[in-house]
Amino acid sequence: MTANEIARVQSYLRRTFANERIAISPPMRPGAPVEVSIAGEFIGVLHRDEDEGEVSYALNISILEEDLPPVA
Repeated sequence: MTANEIARVQSYLRRTFANERIAISPPMRPGAPVEVSIAGEFIGVLHRDEDEGEVSYALNISILEEDLPPVA
């Protein structure tokens, strides 16, 4: 994913979720996942897909059970 694509997706996510603390970090090495965080806390990875000339982006958010509140 190019730096321009990352900036555009980051802008979209910030606007859509009204949260300026969303950050997308470029991968440290080619082929590594593109990480998404909110206020420095990792929330998931971003994938780019190109099919028949159309480009889309998928955000896979991970929620660990240990981060959830206790069962009522």
